[in-house]
Amino acid sequence: MQLLTYLEERKKLIDEELDQYLPQHGHAPERLREAMRHSVFAGGKRLRPILTMAASEAMGKGKELVLPAACALEFIHTYSLIHDDLPAMDDDDLRRGKPTCHKVYGEATAILAGDALLTLAFEVISNNRMIAHISGDTIAEVVRIVASGAGAAGMVGGQIADLEAEGQPVDAETMLYIHSRKTGALFQAALGAGALLAGADESALSAFKRYGDQFGLAFQITDDILDVEGDTELIGKPAGSDEKNAKATYPSIYGLEQSYRMAEESVAQAVDALRVFPERAEPLRQIARYLLTRSF
Repeated sequence: MQLLTYLEERKKLIDEELDQYLPQHGHAPERLREAMRHSVFAGGKRLRPILTMAASEAMGKGKELVLPAACALEFIHTYSLIHDDLPAMDDDDLRRGKPTCHKVYGEATAILAGDALLTLAFEVISNNRMIAHISGDTIAEVVRIVASGAGAAGMVGGQIADLEAEGQPVDAETMLYIHSRKTGALFQAALGAGALLAGADESALSAFKRYGDQFGLAFQITDDILDVEGDTELIGKPAGSDEKNAKATYPSIYGLEQSYRMAEESVAQAVDALRVFPERAEPLRQIARYLLTRSF
């Protein structure tokens, strides 16, 4: 398969669907509507929703079945970026190569735009005509998985641990705790949602969880490396921002060379987790390997 074509086709499909789910003219205060759209369509690879669809495809089901849930994951991810960029957090002026939401619309509107995207995500998950034949218990479990990945035990918990660690000596165990929650938890939620909606059993869910663990780790390591070596125009945010904010990163603890090796090992383990799946899981394998060569 041609990975870049696969990614581009699914990104186009997701963008079209995101546009439909976002508030239209007259359905929300105009400034709020504009702020939500500004951040959602500021760019991005749509990696989390693509993983949701790829998990469904690995189970032999169509991507359309999980497209609403996939969009919900992107709304949650975008909300987290809006709040992450705020002066009270990382105080970043650029996100995905464009001015951050609070720089354009002000802090109060940015906070509310993030809140609106988070709540819209759960409206979208539950209002999906494609899942009428799926049991209520399964839908409830999908909602639980996504909420857990985004909440105090997942992304939000990782974010506050990251803030508390700024400027402090951080050991490898603490850093793994931060990133497995701040970054990895939402990847796991994306994969779990897609797999559950496609009828995955406990064995399959376990394989996707292992893949998500290692994928999230590899993503974070390569993201930390890009913050050191990347170009601001390519990565879409100021290079060196982690160092500016005194954040614990893999290069700061292990050095660049060892960080590269750790990323390679995580990718290998992610790919190995998929050995129980046939050729249909090839997109997930290639997406994991792509992390080692990405420049943004």
